[in-house]
Amino acid sequence: MQQKPSRVLVVTHPLRQDVAELAEKIAAALREAGVAARILSGEVQSLCRPDALLVADEGSSAAADIVLALGGDGTVLRSAKMAAESDVPLLGVNFGKVGFLAEAETGELETVVSRLLEGDYTVEERTTLAVEATGADGERTASWAFNDIAVEKAEPARMLEVIIEIDGSRISRYGCDGVLCATPTGSTAHAMSAGGPVVWPDVDALVVVPMNAHALFAKPMVIHSSSEIRIGVESIGTAGALIADGKQIAQLTAGSTVTIRRSPRPVKLVRMSERSFPSRLVSKLSLPVDGWRHGRM
Repeated sequence: MQQKPSRVLVVTHPLRQDVAELAEKIAAALREAGVAARILSGEVQSLCRPDALLVADEGSSAAADIVLALGGDGTVLRSAKMAAESDVPLLGVNFGKVGFLAEAETGELETVVSRLLEGDYTVEERTTLAVEATGADGERTASWAFNDIAVEKAEPARMLEVIIEIDGSRISRYGCDGVLCATPTGSTAHAMSAGGPVVWPDVDALVVVPMNAHALFAKPMVIHSSSEIRIGVESIGTAGALIADGKQIAQLTAGSTVTIRRSPRPVKLVRMSERSFPSRLVSKLSLPVDGWRHGRM
Protein backbone atom coordinates (compact mmCIF):
# COMPACT_ATOMS: atom_id res chain seq x y z
CA MET A 1 0.00 0.00 0.00
CA GLN A 2 1.13 3.52 -0.83
CA GLN A 3 0.13 6.88 0.51
CA LYS A 4 -2.98 8.30 -1.13
CA PRO A 5 -1.90 10.92 -3.69
CA SER A 6 -3.06 14.46 -3.05
CA ARG A 7 -1.92 16.00 -6.35
CA VAL A 8 -2.24 14.22 -9.71
CA LEU A 9 -1.04 15.37 -13.12
CA VAL A 10 -3.07 13.84 -15.98
CA VAL A 11 -1.18 13.68 -19.30
CA THR A 12 -3.14 13.00 -22.48
CA HIS A 13 -2.51 12.34 -26.16
CA PRO A 14 -2.31 15.82 -27.76
CA LEU A 15 -4.41 14.81 -30.80
CA ARG A 16 -7.07 12.56 -29.26
CA GLN A 17 -10.22 14.52 -28.45
CA ASP A 18 -11.91 11.46 -26.94
CA VAL A 19 -9.02 11.00 -24.51
CA ALA A 20 -9.07 14.70 -23.63
CA GLU A 21 -12.78 14.53 -22.80
CA LEU A 22 -12.26 11.46 -20.62
CA ALA A 23 -9.34 13.17 -18.91
CA GLU A 24 -11.67 16.03 -17.95
CA LYS A 25 -14.03 13.55 -16.30
CA ILE A 26 -11.17 11.86 -14.44
CA ALA A 27 -9.84 15.21 -13.23
CA ALA A 28 -13.34 16.15 -12.02
CA ALA A 29 -13.65 12.84 -10.12
CA LEU A 30 -10.24 13.36 -8.53
CA ARG A 31 -11.10 16.90 -7.45
CA GLU A 32 -14.40 15.67 -6.01
CA ALA A 33 -12.37 13.22 -3.92
CA GLY A 34 -10.22 16.08 -2.62
CA VAL A 35 -7.27 15.51 -4.96
CA ALA A 36 -5.77 18.47 -6.83
CA ALA A 37 -5.66 17.66 -10.55
CA ARG A 38 -4.36 19.27 -13.70
CA ILE A 39 -4.50 18.10 -17.31
CA LEU A 40 -1.48 18.45 -19.56
CA SER A 41 -1.67 17.63 -23.26
CA GLY A 42 1.23 19.57 -24.79
CA GLU A 43 4.23 18.25 -26.68
CA VAL A 44 7.33 16.82 -25.05
CA GLN A 45 9.12 20.20 -24.91
CA SER A 46 6.54 21.48 -22.41
CA LEU A 47 6.62 18.23 -20.43
CA CYS A 48 10.36 18.24 -19.79
CA ARG A 49 10.37 21.39 -17.66
CA PRO A 50 10.32 20.90 -13.87
CA ASP A 51 7.63 23.60 -13.58
CA ALA A 52 5.35 21.47 -15.75
CA LEU A 53 4.64 19.46 -12.60
CA LEU A 54 3.06 22.44 -10.88
CA VAL A 55 -0.62 21.74 -10.38
CA ALA A 56 -2.96 24.73 -10.24
CA ASP A 57 -6.29 24.14 -8.55
CA GLU A 58 -8.49 27.09 -7.55
CA GLY A 59 -5.59 29.49 -7.23
CA SER A 60 -3.24 27.21 -5.31
CA SER A 61 -0.22 25.34 -6.66
CA ALA A 62 1.94 22.48 -5.42
CA ALA A 63 4.14 19.78 -6.91
CA ALA A 64 2.27 16.75 -8.23
CA ASP A 65 3.06 13.44 -6.54
CA ILE A 66 1.87 11.10 -9.29
CA VAL A 67 1.55 11.29 -13.09
CA LEU A 68 -1.38 9.57 -14.82
CA ALA A 69 -0.71 9.05 -18.55
CA LEU A 70 -3.73 8.39 -20.79
CA GLY A 71 -2.76 7.12 -24.25
CA GLY A 72 -0.47 4.60 -25.88
CA ASP A 73 3.22 3.93 -25.29
CA GLY A 74 4.06 7.26 -26.92
CA THR A 75 2.11 9.15 -24.27
CA VAL A 76 3.78 7.14 -21.51
CA LEU A 77 7.19 7.91 -22.99
CA ARG A 78 6.32 11.61 -23.15
CA SER A 79 5.44 11.51 -19.47
CA ALA A 80 8.29 9.30 -18.26
CA LYS A 81 11.10 11.87 -18.30
CA MET A 82 9.02 14.40 -16.42
CA ALA A 83 8.09 11.83 -13.78
CA ALA A 84 11.70 10.63 -13.45
CA GLU A 85 13.12 14.14 -13.10
CA SER A 86 10.61 14.92 -10.35
CA ASP A 87 11.00 11.48 -8.71
CA VAL A 88 7.28 10.70 -8.77
CA PRO A 89 5.46 7.50 -9.86
CA LEU A 90 3.97 7.12 -13.34
CA LEU A 91 0.75 5.25 -14.09
CA GLY A 92 -0.16 4.50 -17.71
CA VAL A 93 -3.63 3.63 -19.00
CA ASN A 94 -3.63 2.29 -22.55
CA PHE A 95 -5.71 4.03 -25.21
CA GLY A 96 -3.40 2.93 -28.03
CA LYS A 97 -2.74 -0.35 -29.87
CA VAL A 98 -0.17 -2.28 -27.83
CA GLY A 99 0.37 -0.22 -24.69
CA PHE A 100 3.26 -2.33 -23.42
CA LEU A 101 4.27 0.37 -20.93
CA ALA A 102 0.74 0.91 -19.64
CA GLU A 103 -0.47 -0.80 -16.48
CA ALA A 104 -4.17 -0.88 -17.32
CA GLU A 105 -6.58 -0.84 -20.25
CA THR A 106 -9.37 1.64 -20.96
CA GLY A 107 -12.08 -0.58 -19.51
CA GLU A 108 -10.25 -0.74 -16.17
CA LEU A 109 -10.08 3.03 -15.72
CA GLU A 110 -12.76 3.28 -13.03
CA THR A 111 -11.03 0.61 -10.96
CA VAL A 112 -7.64 2.25 -11.53
CA VAL A 113 -8.85 5.62 -10.22
CA SER A 114 -10.49 3.96 -7.22
CA ARG A 115 -7.35 2.04 -6.29
CA LEU A 116 -5.22 5.11 -6.87
CA LEU A 117 -7.30 7.08 -4.38
CA GLU A 118 -6.97 4.25 -1.86
CA GLY A 119 -3.20 3.98 -2.31
CA ASP A 120 -3.74 0.37 -3.38
CA TYR A 121 -0.75 -0.06 -5.68
CA THR A 122 2.97 -0.79 -5.70
CA VAL A 123 5.86 1.02 -7.37
CA GLU A 124 8.47 -0.67 -9.56
CA GLU A 125 11.73 1.04 -10.54
CA ARG A 126 12.87 0.75 -14.16
CA THR A 127 16.35 1.42 -15.57
CA THR A 128 16.77 4.45 -17.85
CA LEU A 129 19.56 5.78 -20.08
CA ALA A 130 21.65 8.95 -20.19
CA VAL A 131 23.41 9.92 -23.41
CA GLU A 132 25.94 12.57 -24.37
CA ALA A 133 26.97 13.30 -27.93
CA THR A 134 30.11 15.26 -28.80
CA GLY A 135 30.31 16.62 -32.32
CA ALA A 136 33.46 16.95 -34.39
CA ASP A 137 33.40 20.66 -33.49
CA GLY A 138 33.26 19.87 -29.76
CA GLU A 139 29.60 20.82 -29.35
CA ARG A 140 27.86 18.64 -26.75
CA THR A 141 24.28 17.41 -26.61
CA ALA A 142 22.85 15.53 -23.63
CA SER A 143 19.57 13.66 -23.33
CA TRP A 144 17.73 10.85 -21.57
CA ALA A 145 15.63 7.85 -22.60
CA PHE A 146 13.31 5.33 -21.01
CA ASN A 147 13.30 2.78 -23.85
CA ASP A 148 16.32 3.27 -26.07
CA ILE A 149 19.02 5.42 -27.64
CA ALA A 150 19.82 4.92 -31.33
CA VAL A 151 22.55 6.13 -33.64
CA GLU A 152 21.06 5.79 -37.12
CA LYS A 153 21.94 6.75 -40.66
CA ALA A 154 20.21 9.94 -41.76
CA GLU A 155 20.18 9.03 -45.48
CA PRO A 156 18.21 5.90 -46.47
CA ALA A 157 20.45 4.99 -49.42
CA ARG A 158 23.74 5.33 -47.54
CA MET A 159 25.52 3.23 -44.92
CA LEU A 160 26.77 4.57 -41.61
CA GLU A 161 30.34 3.65 -40.62
CA VAL A 162 30.69 3.28 -36.85
CA ILE A 163 33.03 1.84 -34.24
CA ILE A 164 31.72 0.37 -30.99
CA GLU A 165 33.51 0.46 -27.63
CA ILE A 166 32.26 -1.02 -24.36
CA ASP A 167 33.99 -0.10 -21.12
CA GLY A 168 36.94 1.30 -23.07
CA SER A 169 37.51 -1.79 -25.22
CA ARG A 170 36.89 -1.75 -28.95
CA ILE A 171 34.35 -4.40 -29.95
CA SER A 172 33.82 -3.94 -33.68
CA ARG A 173 33.80 -1.54 -36.60
CA TYR A 174 31.23 -1.88 -39.35
CA GLY A 175 28.97 -0.26 -41.87
CA CYS A 176 25.34 -0.46 -40.78
CA ASP A 177 21.94 1.14 -40.64
CA GLY A 178 22.67 2.06 -37.04
CA VAL A 179 23.30 0.88 -33.49
CA LEU A 180 20.71 0.78 -30.76
CA CYS A 181 21.13 0.62 -26.98
CA ALA A 182 18.05 -0.35 -24.98
CA THR A 183 17.01 -0.78 -21.38
CA PRO A 184 15.30 -4.02 -20.31
CA THR A 185 12.01 -2.11 -20.58
CA GLY A 186 12.91 -1.01 -24.11
CA SER A 187 14.04 -4.48 -25.18
CA THR A 188 10.48 -5.25 -26.32
CA ALA A 189 10.30 -2.15 -28.52
CA HIS A 190 12.65 -1.07 -31.34
CA ALA A 191 15.42 -3.40 -30.12
CA MET A 192 13.26 -6.49 -30.48
CA SER A 193 12.18 -5.54 -34.00
CA ALA A 194 15.88 -5.11 -34.88
CA GLY A 195 16.60 -8.70 -33.75
CA GLY A 196 17.58 -8.08 -30.15
CA PRO A 197 16.66 -10.32 -27.20
CA VAL A 198 13.72 -9.83 -24.86
CA VAL A 199 15.07 -8.96 -21.41
CA TRP A 200 12.99 -9.24 -18.24
CA PRO A 201 12.48 -5.76 -16.66
CA ASP A 202 14.18 -6.68 -13.39
CA VAL A 203 17.39 -7.90 -15.05
CA ASP A 204 20.31 -5.56 -14.30
CA ALA A 205 21.46 -5.20 -17.90
CA LEU A 206 21.47 -3.17 -21.09
CA VAL A 207 21.12 -4.37 -24.69
CA VAL A 208 23.27 -3.29 -27.64
CA VAL A 209 21.85 -4.15 -31.07
CA PRO A 210 23.63 -3.47 -34.40
CA MET A 211 21.10 -2.84 -37.17
CA ASN A 212 21.78 -4.54 -40.51
CA ALA A 213 25.54 -4.44 -39.99
CA HIS A 214 28.04 -5.64 -42.61
CA ALA A 215 30.50 -7.49 -40.36
CA LEU A 216 31.51 -10.96 -39.24
CA PHE A 217 30.57 -10.05 -35.67
CA ALA A 218 27.33 -8.13 -35.53
CA LYS A 219 25.42 -9.95 -32.81
CA PRO A 220 23.15 -8.32 -30.21
CA MET A 221 24.91 -8.07 -26.85
CA VAL A 222 23.51 -8.14 -23.31
CA ILE A 223 25.86 -6.21 -21.04
CA HIS A 224 25.85 -5.10 -17.40
CA SER A 225 23.93 -1.93 -16.67
CA SER A 226 27.05 -0.29 -15.23
CA SER A 227 28.84 -0.56 -18.59
CA GLU A 228 29.62 2.45 -20.74
CA ILE A 229 28.85 2.23 -24.46
CA ARG A 230 30.68 4.51 -26.85
CA ILE A 231 29.75 4.80 -30.53
CA GLY A 232 32.07 6.69 -32.86
CA VAL A 233 30.82 7.90 -36.24
CA GLU A 234 33.45 7.51 -38.97
CA SER A 235 31.39 8.07 -42.12
CA ILE A 236 32.67 10.87 -44.34
CA GLY A 237 29.91 12.52 -46.34
CA THR A 238 27.15 10.51 -44.65
CA ALA A 239 25.33 12.04 -41.71
CA GLY A 240 23.94 10.14 -38.75
CA ALA A 241 21.15 10.96 -36.31
CA LEU A 242 21.02 10.58 -32.53
CA ILE A 243 17.56 9.43 -31.47
CA ALA A 244 16.21 9.14 -27.93
CA ASP A 245 12.89 7.30 -27.49
CA GLY A 246 12.01 7.94 -31.12
CA LYS A 247 12.86 11.67 -31.10
CA GLN A 248 15.86 13.00 -33.04
CA ILE A 249 17.97 15.17 -30.76
CA ALA A 250 21.18 15.74 -32.75
CA GLN A 251 22.83 15.27 -36.12
CA LEU A 252 26.07 13.30 -36.18
CA THR A 253 28.91 13.84 -38.66
CA ALA A 254 32.30 12.16 -39.03
CA GLY A 255 34.27 12.50 -35.81
CA SER A 256 31.19 12.59 -33.57
CA THR A 257 31.05 10.30 -30.54
CA VAL A 258 28.06 9.14 -28.53
CA THR A 259 28.44 7.91 -24.95
CA ILE A 260 25.60 5.99 -23.29
CA ARG A 261 25.34 5.09 -19.61
CA ARG A 262 22.66 4.07 -17.15
CA SER A 263 20.92 7.18 -15.87
CA PRO A 264 20.81 7.85 -12.12
CA ARG A 265 17.11 8.75 -12.53
CA PRO A 266 14.92 5.63 -12.86
CA VAL A 267 11.26 5.64 -13.84
CA LYS A 268 8.93 4.56 -11.06
CA LEU A 269 6.06 2.66 -12.66
CA VAL A 270 2.83 2.15 -10.75
CA ARG A 271 1.78 -1.49 -10.62
CA MET A 272 -1.72 -2.71 -9.78
CA SER A 273 -1.84 -6.02 -11.64
CA GLU A 274 -0.47 -9.33 -10.40
CA ARG A 275 0.27 -10.47 -13.95
CA SER A 276 3.82 -11.72 -14.49
CA PHE A 277 6.06 -10.35 -17.21
CA PRO A 278 5.75 -13.54 -19.35
CA SER A 279 1.97 -13.27 -19.15
CA ARG A 280 2.09 -9.61 -20.16
CA LEU A 281 4.48 -10.45 -23.00
CA VAL A 282 2.15 -13.10 -24.45
CA SER A 283 -0.93 -10.90 -24.05
CA LYS A 284 0.46 -7.63 -25.42
CA LEU A 285 2.26 -9.19 -28.38
CA SER A 286 -0.41 -11.82 -29.10
CA LEU A 287 2.25 -14.51 -29.16
CA PRO A 288 1.23 -17.84 -30.78
CA VAL A 289 2.02 -19.95 -27.70
CA ASP A 290 0.87 -23.21 -29.33
CA GLY A 291 3.20 -22.82 -32.31
CA TRP A 292 2.57 -23.77 -35.91
CA ARG A 293 2.74 -27.52 -35.18
CA HIS A 294 -0.19 -27.46 -32.73
CA GLY A 295 -2.89 -29.94 -33.77
CA ARG A 296 -0.71 -31.71 -36.34
CA MET A 297 -0.12 -35.46 -36.16
